[in-house]
Amino acid sequence: MPASLPPFRFGIQCSSPPDITARRWRDLARKVEDLGCHRLTVSDHLDDQLSPVAALMAAADATTTLRVGALVFCNDYRHPAVLAKEAATLDILSEGRFELGLGAGWMTSDYEAAGIEMDPPSVRIARLEEAIHVVRGLLSEGPCTFEGEHYAIRGLSGSPKPVQQPLPLLVGGGGRKVLELAGRHADIVGLNPALPHGVIDASAGPDATAAATDRKIGWVRDAAGARFERIELHTRIHLAIVTDDREGTAEALAPALGLTPTEALASPHALCGTVEQIADDLVARRERFGIASIGLSLDALDAMAPVIARLADA
Repeated sequence: MPASLPPFRFGIQCSSPPDITARRWRDLARKVEDLGCHRLTVSDHLDDQLSPVAALMAAADATTTLRVGALVFCNDYRHPAVLAKEAATLDILSEGRFELGLGAGWMTSDYEAAGIEMDPPSVRIARLEEAIHVVRGLLSEGPCTFEGEHYAIRGLSGSPKPVQQPLPLLVGGGGRKVLELAGRHADIVGLNPALPHGVIDASAGPDATAAATDRKIGWVRDAAGARFERIELHTRIHLAIVTDDREGTAEALAPALGLTPTEALASPHALCGTVEQIADDLVARRERFGIASIGLSLDALDAMAPVIARLADA
C-alpha cells in the first residue's frame, strides 16, 4: 500500500446508455461531473455500444473538469500509431483531460464476430507491451523508431503532441503477466478478475476475492519497484447494491458469483449495504490495499450518488 492514502476518485463506465441521443449523452456526462465523479469511461467492444473516440470527445466537450478515457482500448483493434494520434487529439481537444486505457483484448465474441484472430494471451500481452513503447514514443518529443516482433516504426514523428506530458496510461487485467506489464509501464493499474473463458461468468468469482487482490497487488509492486508509490490503483465494481439487508443480499447473490457470502462482501469488485456500510468498506479497502480509484457501472450511478458525495476526493 502507498505510504500516504490517495484521495477517492470515482469513475462511471457508460458505454451503452439506453435510448441514447446526442443531447442525452451530453446531459449524462454533465450529470456524472455534477455528482462529483472524477472520470467517465467507455469500453471498446464491437457489440451494441458507442464508439469510444467520438463518445469521449462529445463527453469532454459537454463538461469542464470531468476526465475521460477508455476502459480500455483493445490493442488488437487498431495500430498503435493510429491510436497515438487519436489519443493526442483527444487530449488536446479536451484541454488535458484524457486518460489512455489500453488492454490486450479479452472478449472472445468480438474476435469471432469480426473475424479477428485471437492469439494466445502471452502473444497478445507481448504485442500490448510493444504497442505501449510505440505509443509512448510517438507521444513524446522527437521522432520514434521501434523494431519489435509485432510493430516496426521508422522515424515517425508523432503529431500532434498531447497537452499532458506524459499522457496518463491505464493498463488493467487479472493475470500475472499483464499486471506485471502494468507495473512496469502504467500510471493507473486496473485490478480485475481474470477472465479465462473470455466472458464474465461465475468462474471469475474466485479470482475476485480479497486474497486474490493482495496477490495481484504484490505482482504489480514487484514489477514496478520504486515507481509503485506513484501508481494509482483502480478497481472495477461489477456489483453495487444499496440495501438495508446486507447479509441477506450477500447470501442470495454470492453462490452465482462462485463465492461465499463472506468472500462476496469482502471482494474489492462488489459493494453491498447501506450508504454508511459501503462508505466504510471503501475506506477499509483503501487502508488495506491502497485502492482509491473506484469504477462503477452506469446503472449504479443514482444509488451510489450519496457514497460519491461522501467520499469523492476525501
